[in-house]
Amino acid sequence: MKFRGKIWKFGDNIDTDAIIPARHLTTTDPAELARHCMEDLDAQFAGNVGAGDIIVAGENFGCGSSREHAPIAIKAAGIACVVARSFARIFYRNAFNMGLPIFESAELWDRGAGGQQIEVDGDAGRIIIVGSETQPLSIEPIPPFMQELIRDGGLMRHIALKKQQAQGRK
Repeated sequence: MKFRGKIWKFGDNIDTDAIIPARHLTTTDPAELARHCMEDLDAQFAGNVGAGDIIVAGENFGCGSSREHAPIAIKAAGIACVVARSFARIFYRNAFNMGLPIFESAELWDRGAGGQQIEVDGDAGRIIIVGSETQPLSIEPIPPFMQELIRDGGLMRHIALKKQQAQGRK
């Protein structure tokens, strides 16, 4: 899993209400959620984020209430992956369940700036800041089963595909 995109930088303790404000939870439509992603933190985010861009955040990203809408909104906005110092545990699981790749890096927050291009190589376990003399930063690779969830588009799609495969073998 390799990603290359522009950094959108956010701080510590970005909760799920900041990712997708509760006032927009009357829908489950990914495109509608994407239009409101991060709007209370950066009103320009949804209109300016590009497909393949990357969110870089501080500690405890995705804290707050357990809502699947948060990783759906991020993914639908075009974000390829999220790299944070740490993630709230429920967001961590929800992200993989929804097919959003996430990585932990203690170093990227200090070294990467908003607008810079980075390459995230989830297979090799490294991040490269494009055009920088900085040595590659280490990250934990995503385990193969979790990569399969992401490739399949999330847990529910993964289960449906496995069921179809099993029925095809009968």
